[in-house]
Amino acid sequence: MAKVTRRNGGKIMASLIVLLGSLAYIMLLAIVNGLLGHLTALGVSLFGAFAVAKALGEAIPMSYGLLIGLAVGCGVVRGALRYFEQYSNHYIAFRLLATLRDKIFGALRVLCPAKLENKQKGNLIAMITSDIEALEVFYAHTISPICIAILVSLFVFLFVGFVSSWILAIVAAVGYITIGLILPPITSKLLKNSGVEYRKQFASFNAYFLDSIKGIKDIVLNNNEICREQEVDKRSGKLLEQTKITRHKSCVAGCITEALVSIFIALTLIVGITLVYTGNLSIGLMIVGVVAVFGSFGPVIAISNLPSNLTQTFAAGDRILDLLEEKPVVEEVTNGENIEYQNLDIDNLSFSYDNNIEVLKDIKLHAEKGEIIGIVGESGCGKSTLLKLLLRFFDRNSGLLNYNGIDIDNINTSNLLDNVTMVSQNTYLFDETIEENLRIAKQDATMEEIVDACKKASIHNFIMSLPEGYKTRVGALGDNLSAGEKQRLGLARAFLKGSELILLDEPTSNVDSINEGIILRSLAEQKSKKSIILVSHRESTMMLADRIYKMENGKMEETNCPSIA
Repeated sequence: MAKVTRRNGGKIMASLIVLLGSLAYIMLLAIVNGLLGHLTALGVSLFGAFAVAKALGEAIPMSYGLLIGLAVGCGVVRGALRYFEQYSNHYIAFRLLATLRDKIFGALRVLCPAKLENKQKGNLIAMITSDIEALEVFYAHTISPICIAILVSLFVFLFVGFVSSWILAIVAAVGYITIGLILPPITSKLLKNSGVEYRKQFASFNAYFLDSIKGIKDIVLNNNEICREQEVDKRSGKLLEQTKITRHKSCVAGCITEALVSIFIALTLIVGITLVYTGNLSIGLMIVGVVAVFGSFGPVIAISNLPSNLTQTFAAGDRILDLLEEKPVVEEVTNGENIEYQNLDIDNLSFSYDNNIEVLKDIKLHAEKGEIIGIVGESGCGKSTLLKLLLRFFDRNSGLLNYNGIDIDNINTSNLLDNVTMVSQNTYLFDETIEENLRIAKQDATMEEIVDACKKASIHNFIMSLPEGYKTRVGALGDNLSAGEKQRLGLARAFLKGSELILLDEPTSNVDSINEGIILRSLAEQKSKKSIILVSHRESTMMLADRIYKMENGKMEETNCPSIA
Protein backbone atom coordinates (compact mmCIF):
# COMPACT_ATOMS: atom_id res chain seq x y z
CA MET A 1 0.00 0.00 0.00
CA ALA A 2 1.41 3.39 -0.98
CA LYS A 3 2.61 5.59 1.79
CA VAL A 4 0.83 8.92 1.99
CA THR A 5 2.41 12.18 3.08
CA ARG A 6 2.30 12.89 6.78
CA ARG A 7 1.09 16.47 6.27
CA ASN A 8 -1.91 17.42 4.20
CA GLY A 9 -1.57 19.74 1.21
CA GLY A 10 -2.75 22.80 3.13
CA LYS A 11 -0.09 22.42 5.83
CA ILE A 12 2.64 21.87 3.25
CA MET A 13 1.54 24.97 1.29
CA ALA A 14 1.44 27.08 4.45
CA SER A 15 4.92 25.93 5.50
CA LEU A 16 6.36 26.60 2.05
CA ILE A 17 4.75 30.05 1.89
CA VAL A 18 6.29 30.96 5.27
CA LEU A 19 9.68 30.36 3.67
CA LEU A 20 9.04 33.32 1.34
CA GLY A 21 10.08 35.70 4.09
CA SER A 22 11.42 38.98 2.69
CA LEU A 23 10.61 37.87 -0.87
CA ALA A 24 6.88 38.22 -0.19
CA TYR A 25 6.78 41.70 -1.76
CA ILE A 26 8.12 40.29 -5.05
CA MET A 27 5.42 37.62 -4.96
CA LEU A 28 2.87 40.41 -4.47
CA LEU A 29 4.33 42.18 -7.50
CA ALA A 30 4.01 38.96 -9.53
CA ILE A 31 0.35 38.64 -8.50
CA VAL A 32 -0.42 42.25 -9.47
CA ASN A 33 1.32 41.84 -12.83
CA GLY A 34 -0.47 38.54 -13.42
CA LEU A 35 -3.86 40.01 -12.52
CA LEU A 36 -3.40 43.02 -14.79
CA GLY A 37 -2.06 40.72 -17.51
CA HIS A 38 -5.15 38.51 -17.47
CA LEU A 39 -7.46 41.52 -17.36
CA THR A 40 -5.73 43.09 -20.36
CA ALA A 41 -5.93 39.76 -22.20
CA LEU A 42 -9.63 39.70 -21.39
CA GLY A 43 -9.82 43.33 -22.51
CA VAL A 44 -8.85 42.40 -26.07
CA SER A 45 -11.98 40.29 -26.55
CA LEU A 46 -14.17 42.52 -24.36
CA PHE A 47 -13.49 45.70 -26.32
CA GLY A 48 -14.17 43.72 -29.49
CA ALA A 49 -17.47 42.57 -27.96
CA PHE A 50 -18.32 46.19 -27.08
CA ALA A 51 -17.73 47.13 -30.72
CA VAL A 52 -20.11 44.38 -31.86
CA ALA A 53 -22.66 45.49 -29.25
CA LYS A 54 -22.36 49.09 -30.51
CA ALA A 55 -22.99 47.87 -34.06
CA LEU A 56 -26.12 46.07 -32.77
CA GLY A 57 -27.48 49.35 -31.38
CA GLU A 58 -26.21 49.38 -27.79
CA ALA A 59 -25.44 52.82 -26.38
CA ILE A 60 -21.67 52.40 -25.96
CA PRO A 61 -20.10 55.80 -25.13
CA MET A 62 -16.91 55.10 -27.13
CA SER A 63 -16.08 55.40 -30.81
CA TYR A 64 -15.15 52.40 -32.95
CA GLY A 65 -11.65 53.79 -33.32
CA LEU A 66 -11.21 54.07 -29.55
CA LEU A 67 -12.53 50.53 -28.98
CA ILE A 68 -10.17 49.09 -31.60
CA GLY A 69 -7.27 51.11 -30.17
CA LEU A 70 -8.03 49.86 -26.64
CA ALA A 71 -8.19 46.25 -27.86
CA VAL A 72 -4.82 46.58 -29.62
CA GLY A 73 -3.34 48.41 -26.62
CA CYS A 74 -4.48 45.65 -24.24
CA GLY A 75 -2.74 43.07 -26.43
CA VAL A 76 0.55 45.00 -26.35
CA VAL A 77 0.40 45.67 -22.60
CA ARG A 78 -0.53 42.02 -21.97
CA GLY A 79 2.82 40.88 -23.38
CA ALA A 80 4.83 43.21 -21.13
CA LEU A 81 2.83 42.30 -18.02
CA ARG A 82 3.18 38.59 -18.78
CA TYR A 83 6.95 39.01 -18.97
CA PHE A 84 7.17 40.79 -15.62
CA GLU A 85 4.84 38.24 -14.00
CA GLN A 86 6.96 35.29 -15.14
CA TYR A 87 10.20 37.12 -14.29
CA SER A 88 8.98 37.82 -10.75
CA ASN A 89 7.75 34.24 -10.21
CA HIS A 90 10.97 32.63 -11.41
CA TYR A 91 13.15 35.15 -9.58
CA ILE A 92 11.41 34.15 -6.36
CA ALA A 93 11.52 30.45 -7.23
CA PHE A 94 15.25 30.29 -7.92
CA ARG A 95 16.17 32.55 -5.01
CA LEU A 96 14.13 30.32 -2.71
CA LEU A 97 15.59 27.12 -4.17
CA ALA A 98 19.05 28.46 -3.36
CA THR A 99 17.85 29.36 0.15
CA LEU A 100 16.31 25.90 0.62
CA ARG A 101 19.53 24.18 -0.42
CA ASP A 102 21.38 26.32 2.09
CA LYS A 103 18.83 25.37 4.78
CA ILE A 104 19.16 21.67 3.92
CA PHE A 105 22.94 21.79 4.16
CA GLY A 106 22.58 23.69 7.44
CA ALA A 107 20.20 21.00 8.73
CA LEU A 108 22.56 18.23 7.62
CA ARG A 109 25.45 19.95 9.40
CA VAL A 110 23.46 19.63 12.63
CA LEU A 111 22.12 16.13 11.89
CA CYS A 112 25.44 14.66 10.72
CA PRO A 113 27.42 12.55 11.12
CA ALA A 114 24.75 10.36 12.74
CA LYS A 115 22.37 11.10 9.86
CA LEU A 116 24.69 9.51 7.32
CA GLU A 117 25.14 6.42 9.47
CA ASN A 118 21.59 5.23 8.82
CA LYS A 119 20.44 6.81 5.54
CA GLN A 120 21.53 6.22 1.99
CA LYS A 121 23.46 9.15 0.59
CA GLY A 122 21.66 8.75 -2.73
CA ASN A 123 18.38 9.51 -0.98
CA LEU A 124 19.78 12.78 0.34
CA ILE A 125 21.20 13.65 -3.07
CA ALA A 126 17.76 13.08 -4.60
CA MET A 127 16.32 15.46 -2.01
CA ILE A 128 18.91 18.16 -2.65
CA THR A 129 18.47 17.92 -6.43
CA SER A 130 15.16 16.60 -7.74
CA ASP A 131 13.00 17.35 -4.68
CA ILE A 132 14.26 20.93 -4.52
CA GLU A 133 13.70 21.37 -8.25
CA ALA A 134 10.14 20.07 -7.86
CA LEU A 135 9.38 23.00 -5.56
CA GLU A 136 10.02 25.37 -8.47
CA VAL A 137 6.53 24.36 -9.66
CA PHE A 138 5.06 25.57 -6.38
CA TYR A 139 6.82 28.92 -6.14
CA ALA A 140 6.75 29.84 -9.84
CA HIS A 141 3.47 28.26 -10.97
CA THR A 142 1.18 27.82 -7.96
CA ILE A 143 0.98 30.72 -5.51
CA SER A 144 0.37 33.58 -7.94
CA PRO A 145 -1.96 31.55 -10.27
CA ILE A 146 -4.23 30.76 -7.31
CA CYS A 147 -4.39 34.42 -6.26
CA ILE A 148 -4.84 35.57 -9.87
CA ALA A 149 -7.67 33.07 -10.47
CA ILE A 150 -9.56 34.27 -7.38
CA LEU A 151 -9.19 37.97 -8.29
CA VAL A 152 -9.98 37.53 -12.01
CA SER A 153 -13.06 35.43 -11.19
CA LEU A 154 -14.28 38.05 -8.71
CA PHE A 155 -13.73 40.86 -11.23
CA VAL A 156 -15.57 39.02 -14.04
CA PHE A 157 -18.43 38.09 -11.71
CA LEU A 158 -18.97 41.75 -10.74
CA PHE A 159 -18.41 43.02 -14.30
CA VAL A 160 -20.89 40.60 -15.86
CA GLY A 161 -23.39 41.23 -13.07
CA PHE A 162 -23.34 45.05 -13.36
CA VAL A 163 -22.85 45.36 -17.14
CA SER A 164 -24.74 42.35 -18.53
CA SER A 165 -26.82 40.08 -16.26
CA TRP A 166 -26.56 38.78 -12.68
CA ILE A 167 -27.98 35.47 -13.88
CA LEU A 168 -25.02 35.03 -16.24
CA ALA A 169 -22.73 36.11 -13.40
CA ILE A 170 -24.18 33.44 -11.11
CA VAL A 171 -23.75 30.74 -13.79
CA ALA A 172 -20.13 31.81 -14.16
CA ALA A 173 -19.62 31.77 -10.38
CA VAL A 174 -20.98 28.22 -10.17
CA GLY A 175 -18.49 27.24 -12.86
CA TYR A 176 -15.59 28.91 -11.03
CA ILE A 177 -16.49 27.20 -7.76
CA THR A 178 -16.95 23.80 -9.38
CA ILE A 179 -13.78 23.85 -11.47
CA GLY A 180 -11.53 25.89 -9.20
CA LEU A 181 -12.68 24.87 -5.73
CA ILE A 182 -14.58 21.56 -5.76
CA LEU A 183 -12.69 19.71 -8.51
CA PRO A 184 -9.05 20.21 -7.32
CA PRO A 185 -9.47 18.30 -3.99
CA ILE A 186 -11.13 15.44 -5.89
CA THR A 187 -8.36 15.19 -8.51
CA SER A 188 -5.74 15.72 -5.80
CA LYS A 189 -7.11 12.70 -3.92
CA LEU A 190 -7.03 10.73 -7.17
CA LEU A 191 -3.38 11.66 -7.80
CA LYS A 192 -2.01 11.90 -4.25
CA ASN A 193 -0.91 8.34 -3.59
CA SER A 194 0.58 7.84 -7.05
CA GLY A 195 2.53 11.10 -6.75
CA VAL A 196 3.94 10.19 -3.35
CA GLU A 197 4.81 6.69 -4.55
CA TYR A 198 6.56 8.14 -7.60
CA ARG A 199 8.79 10.40 -5.45
CA LYS A 200 9.52 7.47 -3.14
CA GLN A 201 10.50 5.14 -6.00
CA PHE A 202 12.48 7.89 -7.71
CA ALA A 203 14.54 8.49 -4.56
CA SER A 204 15.05 4.74 -4.09
CA PHE A 205 16.15 4.25 -7.69
CA ASN A 206 18.45 7.26 -7.47
CA ALA A 207 20.12 5.87 -4.34
CA TYR A 208 20.56 2.39 -5.84
CA PHE A 209 21.87 3.70 -9.15
CA LEU A 210 24.35 6.02 -7.39
CA ASP A 211 25.64 3.11 -5.32
CA SER A 212 26.02 1.06 -8.51
CA ILE A 213 28.06 3.79 -10.20
CA LYS A 214 30.30 4.30 -7.16
CA GLY A 215 30.83 0.57 -6.74
CA ILE A 216 31.28 -0.29 -10.43
CA LYS A 217 34.84 -1.54 -9.92
CA ASP A 218 33.81 -4.05 -7.26
CA ILE A 219 30.81 -5.10 -9.33
CA VAL A 220 33.08 -5.90 -12.29
CA LEU A 221 35.72 -7.62 -10.17
CA ASN A 222 33.07 -9.88 -8.67
CA ASN A 223 31.54 -10.61 -12.08
CA ASN A 224 28.24 -9.21 -10.86
CA GLU A 225 27.49 -6.91 -13.82
CA ILE A 226 24.58 -8.92 -15.24
CA CYS A 227 22.88 -9.34 -11.87
CA ARG A 228 23.31 -5.65 -11.07
CA GLU A 229 22.12 -4.63 -14.52
CA GLN A 230 19.01 -6.77 -14.13
CA GLU A 231 18.24 -5.18 -10.78
CA VAL A 232 18.72 -1.67 -12.24
CA ASP A 233 16.40 -2.61 -15.12
CA LYS A 234 13.85 -4.02 -12.67
CA ARG A 235 13.84 -0.86 -10.55
CA SER A 236 13.80 1.33 -13.64
CA GLY A 237 10.81 -0.65 -14.93
CA LYS A 238 8.95 -0.14 -11.66
CA LEU A 239 9.69 3.59 -11.81
CA LEU A 240 8.49 3.73 -15.44
CA GLU A 241 5.30 1.87 -14.53
CA GLN A 242 4.65 4.29 -11.67
CA THR A 243 5.29 7.19 -14.06
CA LYS A 244 2.70 5.78 -16.48
CA ILE A 245 0.17 5.43 -13.67
CA THR A 246 0.76 9.02 -12.55
CA ARG A 247 0.57 10.36 -16.12
CA HIS A 248 -2.62 8.40 -16.84
CA LYS A 249 -4.33 9.79 -13.75
CA SER A 250 -3.14 13.30 -14.68
CA CYS A 251 -4.70 12.89 -18.13
CA VAL A 252 -7.97 11.72 -16.61
CA ALA A 253 -8.00 14.75 -14.31
CA GLY A 254 -7.27 17.05 -17.27
CA CYS A 255 -10.07 15.54 -19.33
CA ILE A 256 -12.55 16.05 -16.49
CA THR A 257 -11.51 19.70 -16.22
CA GLU A 258 -11.84 20.37 -19.93
CA ALA A 259 -15.23 18.64 -20.02
CA LEU A 260 -16.56 20.78 -17.15
CA VAL A 261 -15.26 23.97 -18.78
CA SER A 262 -17.04 23.05 -22.01
CA ILE A 263 -20.23 22.29 -20.09
CA PHE A 264 -20.24 25.65 -18.27
CA ILE A 265 -19.35 27.59 -21.43
CA ALA A 266 -22.26 25.89 -23.21
CA LEU A 267 -24.52 26.51 -20.22
CA THR A 268 -23.57 30.22 -20.17
CA LEU A 269 -24.38 30.52 -23.86
CA ILE A 270 -27.71 28.72 -23.44
CA VAL A 271 -28.68 30.94 -20.49
CA GLY A 272 -27.65 34.05 -22.43
CA ILE A 273 -29.70 33.06 -25.48
CA THR A 274 -32.65 32.26 -23.21
CA LEU A 275 -32.43 35.69 -21.57
CA VAL A 276 -32.40 37.35 -24.97
CA TYR A 277 -35.30 35.18 -26.20
CA THR A 278 -37.40 36.08 -23.12
CA GLY A 279 -36.62 39.77 -23.51
CA ASN A 280 -34.67 40.05 -20.24
CA LEU A 281 -31.40 40.95 -21.94
CA SER A 282 -30.38 42.69 -25.15
CA ILE A 283 -28.34 40.70 -27.64
CA GLY A 284 -25.46 43.21 -27.49
CA LEU A 285 -25.05 43.02 -23.69
CA MET A 286 -25.53 39.25 -23.86
CA ILE A 287 -22.54 39.04 -26.22
CA VAL A 288 -20.46 41.21 -23.87
CA GLY A 289 -21.38 39.06 -20.84
CA VAL A 290 -20.84 35.72 -22.59
CA VAL A 291 -17.48 36.85 -24.06
CA ALA A 292 -16.33 37.96 -20.58
CA VAL A 293 -17.28 34.58 -19.10
CA PHE A 294 -15.70 32.64 -21.98
CA GLY A 295 -12.38 34.45 -21.53
CA SER A 296 -12.26 34.11 -17.74
CA PHE A 297 -11.85 30.34 -17.37
CA GLY A 298 -8.12 30.31 -18.17
CA PRO A 299 -6.91 31.16 -14.62
CA VAL A 300 -9.50 28.77 -13.13
CA ILE A 301 -8.33 25.93 -15.40
CA ALA A 302 -4.78 26.63 -14.20
CA ILE A 303 -5.93 25.99 -10.61
CA SER A 304 -7.79 22.85 -11.60
CA ASN A 305 -4.68 21.49 -13.33
CA LEU A 306 -2.46 22.14 -10.32
CA PRO A 307 -3.05 18.78 -8.55
CA SER A 308 -1.33 16.86 -11.37
CA ASN A 309 1.88 18.73 -10.58
CA LEU A 310 1.28 19.47 -6.93
CA THR A 311 0.98 15.83 -5.84
CA GLN A 312 4.67 15.30 -6.57
CA THR A 313 5.52 18.81 -5.39
CA PHE A 314 3.80 18.21 -2.05
CA ALA A 315 5.51 14.83 -1.71
CA ALA A 316 8.88 16.53 -2.33
CA GLY A 317 7.98 19.40 0.00
CA ASP A 318 6.92 16.97 2.72
CA ARG A 319 10.27 15.15 2.54
CA ILE A 320 12.19 18.44 2.69
CA LEU A 321 10.11 19.76 5.60
CA ASP A 322 10.70 16.45 7.41
CA LEU A 323 14.44 16.98 7.10
CA LEU A 324 14.30 20.64 8.15
CA GLU A 325 12.21 19.74 11.20
CA GLU A 326 14.15 16.60 12.11
CA LYS A 327 15.82 16.68 15.50
CA PRO A 328 19.48 15.62 15.66
CA VAL A 329 20.37 12.40 17.44
CA VAL A 330 22.59 14.53 19.68
CA GLU A 331 22.21 18.26 20.26
CA GLU A 332 25.25 20.46 19.62
CA VAL A 333 26.73 21.75 22.89
CA THR A 334 27.48 25.48 22.73
CA ASN A 335 27.27 26.60 26.37
CA GLY A 336 29.47 23.92 27.94
CA GLU A 337 33.14 23.81 28.88
CA ASN A 338 36.32 23.91 26.83
CA ILE A 339 39.19 21.52 27.50
CA GLU A 340 42.75 20.77 26.52
CA TYR A 341 42.87 17.01 26.39
CA GLN A 342 44.82 15.26 29.16
CA ASN A 343 43.00 12.00 29.79
CA LEU A 344 39.97 9.88 28.94
CA ASP A 345 37.89 7.78 31.32
CA ILE A 346 35.20 5.30 30.28
CA ASP A 347 33.35 3.19 32.84
CA ASN A 348 30.31 0.90 32.52
CA LEU A 349 29.55 2.37 29.10
CA SER A 350 26.62 0.77 27.25
CA PHE A 351 25.11 1.62 23.90
CA SER A 352 22.49 0.33 21.46
CA TYR A 353 21.14 1.66 18.17
CA ASP A 354 17.47 2.70 18.47
CA ASN A 355 17.23 0.99 21.87
CA ASN A 356 17.54 -2.46 20.31
CA ILE A 357 20.19 -5.08 21.04
CA GLU A 358 23.14 -3.64 22.96
CA VAL A 359 26.22 -3.11 20.77
CA LEU A 360 28.45 -2.15 23.69
CA LYS A 361 28.12 -3.47 27.26
CA ASP A 362 29.84 -2.17 30.40
CA ILE A 363 32.90 -0.85 28.51
CA LYS A 364 35.84 0.29 30.64
CA LEU A 365 38.87 2.16 29.29
CA HIS A 366 41.40 4.69 30.52
CA ALA A 367 43.88 6.69 28.45
CA GLU A 368 46.46 9.31 29.45
CA LYS A 369 48.13 11.85 27.22
CA GLY A 370 51.27 10.25 25.82
CA GLU A 371 49.76 6.75 25.65
CA ILE A 372 48.92 4.59 22.68
CA ILE A 373 45.90 2.42 23.43
CA GLY A 374 45.19 -0.56 21.20
CA ILE A 375 41.75 -2.12 20.66
CA VAL A 376 41.47 -5.47 18.91
CA GLY A 377 38.44 -7.53 18.01
CA GLU A 378 36.56 -9.31 15.28
CA SER A 379 34.79 -7.29 12.60
CA GLY A 380 31.38 -6.07 13.83
CA CYS A 381 32.16 -6.40 17.53
CA GLY A 382 31.67 -2.67 18.19
CA LYS A 383 35.17 -1.18 17.86
CA SER A 384 34.19 1.51 15.34
CA THR A 385 31.00 2.27 17.29
CA LEU A 386 33.09 2.99 20.38
CA LEU A 387 35.23 5.47 18.44
CA LYS A 388 32.10 7.24 17.20
CA LEU A 389 30.83 7.56 20.77
CA LEU A 390 34.12 9.22 21.70
CA LEU A 391 33.25 11.91 19.14
CA ARG A 392 29.63 12.00 20.34
CA PHE A 393 28.05 10.81 17.11
CA PHE A 394 25.40 9.26 19.35
CA ASP A 395 24.28 9.49 22.98
CA ARG A 396 25.35 6.57 25.14
CA ASN A 397 22.65 4.59 26.92
CA SER A 398 24.42 4.58 30.25
CA GLY A 399 27.82 4.79 31.87
CA LEU A 400 30.60 7.33 32.26
CA LEU A 401 32.49 8.97 29.37
CA ASN A 402 34.72 11.78 30.63
CA TYR A 403 37.48 13.91 29.17
CA ASN A 404 39.67 15.50 31.86
CA GLY A 405 37.03 14.46 34.38
CA ILE A 406 34.28 16.36 32.48
CA ASP A 407 31.29 14.51 31.02
CA ILE A 408 31.38 14.55 27.21
CA ASP A 409 27.84 15.99 27.17
CA ASN A 410 29.14 19.09 28.98
CA ILE A 411 31.98 19.82 26.55
CA ASN A 412 31.39 22.27 23.71
CA THR A 413 31.02 20.31 20.48
CA SER A 414 33.44 22.46 18.46
CA ASN A 415 36.03 22.21 21.24
CA LEU A 416 35.62 18.43 21.40
CA LEU A 417 36.26 18.18 17.65
CA ASP A 418 39.34 20.37 18.04
CA ASN A 419 40.74 18.02 20.66
CA VAL A 420 39.73 14.69 19.10
CA THR A 421 39.98 13.62 15.47
CA MET A 422 39.32 10.29 13.78
CA VAL A 423 40.76 8.64 10.70
CA SER A 424 38.28 6.09 9.36
CA GLN A 425 38.99 3.14 7.11
CA ASN A 426 37.61 5.00 4.08
CA THR A 427 38.91 8.53 3.59
CA TYR A 428 36.76 10.77 1.41
CA LEU A 429 38.65 13.07 -0.94
CA PHE A 430 37.01 16.05 -2.65
CA ASP A 431 37.51 16.79 -6.32
CA GLU A 432 40.06 19.47 -5.49
CA THR A 433 43.85 19.58 -5.30
CA ILE A 434 45.72 17.41 -2.81
CA GLU A 435 46.75 20.55 -0.96
CA GLU A 436 43.15 21.77 -0.69
CA ASN A 437 42.04 18.32 0.52
CA LEU A 438 44.65 18.49 3.28
CA ARG A 439 43.76 22.05 4.24
CA ILE A 440 40.31 20.83 5.31
CA ALA A 441 42.06 19.86 8.55
CA LYS A 442 43.73 23.26 8.98
CA GLN A 443 42.87 26.11 6.63
CA ASP A 444 45.76 28.36 7.66
CA ALA A 445 48.46 25.65 7.55
CA THR A 446 51.79 26.61 6.01
CA MET A 447 53.21 24.56 3.16
CA GLU A 448 55.93 23.35 5.52
CA GLU A 449 53.29 22.01 7.94
CA ILE A 450 51.47 20.24 5.10
CA VAL A 451 54.67 18.64 3.83
CA ASP A 452 55.67 17.57 7.37
CA ALA A 453 52.24 15.96 7.93
CA CYS A 454 52.52 14.08 4.64
CA LYS A 455 56.00 12.84 5.48
CA LYS A 456 54.71 11.49 8.78
CA ALA A 457 51.96 9.67 6.89
CA SER A 458 54.45 8.29 4.33
CA ILE A 459 52.64 9.93 1.41
CA HIS A 460 54.99 12.84 0.58
CA ASN A 461 57.16 10.91 -1.89
CA PHE A 462 54.10 9.71 -3.81
CA ILE A 463 52.72 13.25 -4.02
CA MET A 464 56.04 14.61 -5.28
CA SER A 465 56.11 11.94 -7.98
CA LEU A 466 53.00 13.50 -9.53
CA PRO A 467 53.55 16.07 -12.32
CA GLU A 468 51.88 18.87 -10.34
CA GLY A 469 52.78 17.62 -6.87
CA TYR A 470 50.52 19.05 -4.17
CA LYS A 471 48.61 21.02 -6.84
CA THR A 472 47.37 17.80 -8.49
CA ARG A 473 43.59 17.54 -8.56
CA VAL A 474 42.33 14.36 -6.92
CA GLY A 475 39.67 13.94 -9.62
CA ALA A 476 42.38 13.87 -12.29
CA LEU A 477 43.95 10.83 -10.63
CA GLY A 478 40.84 8.69 -11.10
CA ASP A 479 41.44 5.10 -10.12
CA ASN A 480 45.20 5.67 -9.95
CA LEU A 481 44.85 6.67 -6.31
CA SER A 482 44.82 3.44 -4.32
CA ALA A 483 42.89 2.79 -1.12
CA GLY A 484 46.20 2.84 0.78
CA GLU A 485 47.14 6.24 -0.64
CA LYS A 486 43.72 7.62 0.29
CA GLN A 487 44.15 6.25 3.79
CA ARG A 488 47.57 7.85 4.17
CA LEU A 489 46.15 11.18 3.02
CA GLY A 490 43.59 10.75 5.78
CA LEU A 491 46.43 10.20 8.25
CA ALA A 492 48.16 13.30 6.93
CA ARG A 493 45.00 15.26 7.64
CA ALA A 494 44.97 13.98 11.22
CA PHE A 495 48.63 14.92 11.74
CA LEU A 496 48.04 18.34 10.20
CA LYS A 497 45.01 19.07 12.38
CA GLY A 498 47.12 18.60 15.48
CA SER A 499 44.40 17.23 17.81
CA GLU A 500 45.61 15.95 21.15
CA LEU A 501 43.72 12.66 20.81
CA ILE A 502 43.76 10.77 17.51
CA LEU A 503 41.38 7.89 16.88
CA LEU A 504 42.64 5.53 14.20
CA ASP A 505 40.23 2.97 12.76
CA GLU A 506 42.34 0.34 10.98
CA PRO A 507 44.99 2.90 9.90
CA THR A 508 47.25 0.34 8.21
CA SER A 509 44.65 -2.00 6.72
CA ASN A 510 45.32 -0.79 3.17
CA VAL A 511 49.11 -0.46 3.21
CA ASP A 512 51.94 -2.95 2.83
CA SER A 513 54.29 -3.97 5.64
CA ILE A 514 56.98 -1.43 4.65
CA ASN A 515 54.59 1.53 4.71
CA GLU A 516 52.97 0.14 7.85
CA GLY A 517 56.35 0.31 9.57
CA ILE A 518 56.86 3.90 8.44
CA ILE A 519 53.40 4.93 9.68
CA LEU A 520 53.84 3.16 13.00
CA ARG A 521 57.20 4.85 13.50
CA SER A 522 55.52 8.20 12.87
CA LEU A 523 52.81 7.34 15.41
CA ALA A 524 55.47 6.37 17.94
CA GLU A 525 57.19 9.72 17.41
CA GLN A 526 53.91 11.47 18.27
CA LYS A 527 53.51 9.48 21.48
CA SER A 528 55.06 12.05 23.79
CA LYS A 529 52.78 14.78 22.47
CA LYS A 530 49.46 13.04 21.96
CA SER A 531 47.19 10.16 22.89
CA ILE A 532 46.35 7.64 20.20
CA ILE A 533 43.59 5.06 20.30
CA LEU A 534 44.38 2.47 17.69
CA VAL A 535 41.79 0.02 16.37
CA SER A 536 43.25 -2.81 14.29
CA HIS A 537 43.08 -6.52 13.69
CA ARG A 538 46.82 -6.71 12.88
CA GLU A 539 49.05 -8.04 15.63
CA SER A 540 51.98 -6.13 14.16
CA THR A 541 50.08 -2.88 14.60
CA MET A 542 49.25 -3.69 18.22
CA MET A 543 52.92 -4.11 19.09
CA LEU A 544 53.06 -0.32 19.19
CA ALA A 545 50.42 -0.04 21.94
CA ASP A 546 51.22 0.63 25.60
CA ARG A 547 48.06 -1.16 26.62
CA ILE A 548 45.71 -3.40 24.65
CA TYR A 549 41.99 -3.99 25.07
CA LYS A 550 40.28 -6.96 23.49
CA MET A 551 36.66 -6.50 22.41
CA GLU A 552 34.31 -9.40 21.92
CA ASN A 553 30.49 -9.46 21.66
CA GLY A 554 30.26 -5.83 22.72
CA LYS A 555 32.36 -6.33 25.86
CA MET A 556 35.96 -5.24 26.38
CA GLU A 557 38.75 -6.18 28.75
CA GLU A 558 42.41 -5.28 29.02
CA THR A 559 44.83 -7.93 27.81
CA ASN A 560 48.55 -8.34 27.23
CA CYS A 561 48.02 -10.36 24.06
CA PRO A 562 47.15 -8.59 20.81
CA SER A 563 45.79 -11.74 19.18
CA ILE A 564 42.06 -11.86 18.49
CA ALA A 565 42.10 -15.57 17.79
